[in-house]
Amino acid sequence: MLAAHYAGNRTMTVDEADPAPPGPGEVQIAVAYNGICGTDLHILAGHMDARVDVPAVIGHEMSGTVAALGDGVEGWAVGDPVTVMPLAWDGTCPACLAGNSHICQNLDFVGIDSPGALQRRWNVDAGLLVPLPATLSLQHAALVEPTAVAVHDVRRAELEPGQKAVVIGGGPIGVLIAAVARSFGADVVVVELDPKRRSQVADLGFTALDPRDDTVAAVEDWTGGAGADVVFEVSGAAAAVLGAVDYAKVRGTLVVVAIHPEPRPINLQRVFWRELRLLGARVYQRQDFDTAVALLDAGEIPADALITKVMPLAEVQAAFDALTGGEAMKILIDVQAGEQSEAA
Repeated sequence: MLAAHYAGNRTMTVDEADPAPPGPGEVQIAVAYNGICGTDLHILAGHMDARVDVPAVIGHEMSGTVAALGDGVEGWAVGDPVTVMPLAWDGTCPACLAGNSHICQNLDFVGIDSPGALQRRWNVDAGLLVPLPATLSLQHAALVEPTAVAVHDVRRAELEPGQKAVVIGGGPIGVLIAAVARSFGADVVVVELDPKRRSQVADLGFTALDPRDDTVAAVEDWTGGAGADVVFEVSGAAAAVLGAVDYAKVRGTLVVVAIHPEPRPINLQRVFWRELRLLGARVYQRQDFDTAVALLDAGEIPADALITKVMPLAEVQAAFDALTGGEAMKILIDVQAGEQSEAA
């Protein structure tokens, strides 16, 4: 079978590998599609080399079907459509014992800390599987994991129907947060520097603001001078963090979603003056996956607008390069492309 490896030095390779049968308690998945996300780009850039063993099969935004069952696995059948919630926790650390196992202090994020989905056959613990409805296409289902991120972010903010939210950053996660927030009944404005992405955001029915304009005044006009109930910082830019609190109302909430590779300055005077609430939002919980599946299946998530292109596994380096260069919103890797011709 083919598997893609992060090989260091901004390089992805595609290599032949021998598939191993699933072990006890494991399920083997025939991976259909794998989405490339911002975390994968951080890995490619070498930002996570202290954490990722090289060479590494990465990838965690995926969909597929059950191909084989290991000993002791019940409740699943070959052919079942599935995705994976790629978190394995130890159950013994203080975070787990406090009920926060999704951010276990010894968390194994599958696809980063252990082998991921950029391979044609992938063995995972059966407890990680999430069932998919037959009505949801496997291409769209590859967006379940990032949609679950957005659901968790919106739930973490305690955003309520009728409230107003500002999303800073119009990339895939920013658009997903905006879509989830709208599905929850909120009004949403997106702040995005790139004109192409602003146009895409506007096409989805959101107000898109250019941060080079007076966006604080625009938000004040939109909210009658109050400010937004919730601000999501998704861009990862230092300037965005510094200015994010200016959008928030008295006792509003700032949710930090982006991965910031280094410390950022923030206006704590504004946090103090308006009694703002500052929250981090990382990964997801199982209920977020269930909600994400339901939203995608109901057509609440603009999946087709998010997926710029689908590329075969053999072209994974080109896909990473296109995303690094800002040429696409979301690229899916067709992991099985060419398998029949190779077998022939």
